[in-house]
Formats: sequence, structure tokens, C-alpha cells
Amino acid sequence: MLNNIGLPGLLLIAVVVLVLFGRGKISSLMGEVGKGITSFKKGINEGSKELEEDAAASAKDVTPETEKDKA
Repeated sequence: MLNNIGLPGLLLIAVVVLVLFGRGKISSLMGEVGKGITSFKKGINEGSKELEEDAAASAKDVTPETEKDKA
């Protein structure tokens, strides 16, 4: 069904949405979407850092006992 929508159809939909909601409402909505994407990326980065810290904390020291005494 959506495979048939071409450039003219998308332009028509964009014009209808612009007329219905107005430019101010759409720009504020896009601003909120941008903030959401930024927040999502920040959360992903913090989560990966937390996982790396947990992995580093739980890493075992595999140095043999005889080598530990020498250091």
C-alpha cells in the first residue's frame, strides 16, 4: 500500500500536515524529537560506559602467585 506513494504524494501529505498543524506546532514538535534523540544517545553512551566499568571491576587478575610477589 505504501509502496505506491511517490514524491508528489509525500509533498501533498506534507502540505496537508503543515496546513492542519501550522509551522509553529511542527517546529516545536521537531525540537522535542531532537531532544528525545539526544537523550537516547546520551543514555546509550552512559549505559555502555557503565557496562565497561562493571566488566573492568569484575575482571580477574590472572597473574601467577609467584609473579605477584616479585612486583
